[in-house]
Amino acid sequence: MSSLAMTDRCCLIARFDLGKPLKSPPPMLNTKKLPSPLQRLPQLFALTLLFAWFSSGSLQAQDDDKTLRVFIFAGQSNMVGSDSKVKDIERFAPFIGLESEQKDIMFSYCIGRENKIRSDGWVDLQPVDGVVGPELSFAREIKQHVKAPIAIIKVAAGGTHLAGDWNPDEPRGFEMYPLALHWIQNALADLDRRKINYRLEGFVWHQGENDMFEDGAMPAYGANLKNFLAKWRRDLKTPGLRFYIGELCTKTIWGMDLRPRMYAISLGQREVTDADPLAEYVPTSHVGVEIGGGAGLHYHYGTLGQLEHGVNYSVAYLRNIGKEVRLSRKLKAWPYAEGSKVKLFVFAGHRNMEGERAFVQDLKALRLGSVRKDNHKIAFKYSLGGGYWTSSGWEPLGPAGYYDTFGPELSFAQRLRTKSKENVAIAKFTHSGTQMNDWTPEGSEAKSRNIYPQFIAFIREAVQELTEQGHEVELAGIFYHLGENDMSFHPYRKQAAARLSSLMTQSRIDLQHPTLKWFVSQQPPTDHESVNKIDVVADIAKLAEADEYMFHLKAFDLPGREQNLVITTKGIVALGKVLADGYLATNRRN
Repeated sequence: MSSLAMTDRCCLIARFDLGKPLKSPPPMLNTKKLPSPLQRLPQLFALTLLFAWFSSGSLQAQDDDKTLRVFIFAGQSNMVGSDSKVKDIERFAPFIGLESEQKDIMFSYCIGRENKIRSDGWVDLQPVDGVVGPELSFAREIKQHVKAPIAIIKVAAGGTHLAGDWNPDEPRGFEMYPLALHWIQNALADLDRRKINYRLEGFVWHQGENDMFEDGAMPAYGANLKNFLAKWRRDLKTPGLRFYIGELCTKTIWGMDLRPRMYAISLGQREVTDADPLAEYVPTSHVGVEIGGGAGLHYHYGTLGQLEHGVNYSVAYLRNIGKEVRLSRKLKAWPYAEGSKVKLFVFAGHRNMEGERAFVQDLKALRLGSVRKDNHKIAFKYSLGGGYWTSSGWEPLGPAGYYDTFGPELSFAQRLRTKSKENVAIAKFTHSGTQMNDWTPEGSEAKSRNIYPQFIAFIREAVQELTEQGHEVELAGIFYHLGENDMSFHPYRKQAAARLSSLMTQSRIDLQHPTLKWFVSQQPPTDHESVNKIDVVADIAKLAEADEYMFHLKAFDLPGREQNLVITTKGIVALGKVLADGYLATNRRN
C-alpha cells in the first residue's frame, strides 16, 4: 500500500465515528427574512457588472496562447487520489496512457498529512507515489482544446477539514492553509525568477466530508467556504480568481449512511456557488467509485473515479472559456413515417443502467463493433447523471455516455430489431449517484437528491415531443435495473421492494397509465453476511407476483462481473439482450 493511501486509511480510523448519530437535524438554508428584490437591486447590479468585467477579460485572455495558465488543485482524500492505483489505469480504455509523464505540463506538488511527498521544484506532470489524482485527466483534456502552456500546483491531504486545517484565520491540526499558501507562492516566485509569464487560471477544490464530523463545522460550512475563497483571492492578489467546487460524491457509502450530513455540506457549497459569480459547483456524483471489500461499498472514487473526476473540472473550465467539448450527434432525418405509430421504451436506473464501466473501446476486442455504430432509424433521448449529460433533442441511438460509456439500450435495440420491424424510440433517464429512495415520490431528507419529479417530467416530455411530430405513441414499458448500492447496505436492501412498489404505483398515477408495464431487471445481489439475512430476490419476486404489469427479469448469468456491484462492457451488452428477451416474451404471451 502506498504511503498516501496508508495516511488516509489511518485518518479514517482516527477521525470518523460512523455510528455516531447527529445531535440535531441537518441545518437548512438561513430562513431569516431576506431583503426585498428592490432593496437588493444595487447589490445585484454591482455583482452583474463585476461578473461581466471578469467574463470579458477572461474571454479576451483566451486569445493568448503564450501565457502559462496555472491551476491550483487542493482538498482532502478524494483530491489526493486515495485508494487509486496507477497500474489499474490500463483497465479503463479511455484513460490509457495517463500512467505516463505528461512532459508538456509543469507540476508542483505537496501531498499528504504527516508524511508529505513534495516535488523538487517544478517537474513534469505525473502520478505521485503510485496514486492517481484528478489533475492527470484534467490536464490531458485541457491540452486537447487549449494551445497555451499549462501548469498545475497541487496541495492536498486526506482527513483534513475546512473549519480547522484549512482555516485561513485560525489554522489548526495540520495547518493546511498556511502550508498551501507558502507552497503556491514559492512555486509562482520560481516562475517569476525564470521570467515565465503566467496567470492564475482557476482553483479546483474538493473537500467537505471531514467537516461533517467536526463540532460546529457542518452548519458553518457555507460561511467558512465563503471566507476561504475570499482569503485566497486576497492572499494571492487575484480578486478575479475563479473557483471550481467539487460536489461530494453521493455514490459512496457516506452518501447512503451519512445522507443528512452530506446534504448539509452540499447546502453550504450551493449557498456559496449560487452567490459568487466566480465560483462554480461541479457535479461529481456520477463518476465511478472504488469497489470495496466485503459488501462492495467504498469511501473513495478510486482509479476510475479519479480519472473521471478530473474530466468534470475540465468540462467546467472549458465551458467557461467558450470551448465546446461535445460532438454533435444529429439524426440524418426523422426516422418515422408521418402519422405512424411509435413504441417508446424508457430505460431508467443507476450504475449499470448508466453503464459505469462499459467502454466503447472494448467493443472491438469483443467483436461487438456493430453495437457501437449510431443507428439513425431509432430516435434516442437521454438524461444521464441526474441531468449532468443530456441529449440535444432526439439523437440517433448510439453510445452517448460522458466518458465513452454506454448502457444496455444499444444491444437491447439491436436484439429488438431482429425480431420486430415496429417503430422504436428510446428515452433513457439515469443517475448512477442515486439510491432507490431518491426515485420514490416521497424522496428523503436530502431534498436536492429527489429525482422522481424530473423522471416523470422527462417521460411526459418524450411522449409529447413524439406526439407533436404527428405520431401515435405507445409507452411500451419502463425498463428499470435495480439499484446496485441498495443491495449492499442493510437498511436500503430491506426497503428495496417497498421503494420500488411506491415508484411503480405513483408513476402509473402521474402518467395516467394504470396498466404501464415495468420490466425490472436484477443482477445477483451482494453476497455478504451483513446483508444475506434479507432475501431481496424473493422480496422483488413477491412484488411481481402481486402486480400483473410488473415483470421480474433475473439477470443472474451476466458475464463481466469481476467485482461486486458493477458490470463491465461484456455484461452490459448481455443485460440489454436480457431486457429485450424479457419484453419479447411478454409480448408473445399477450
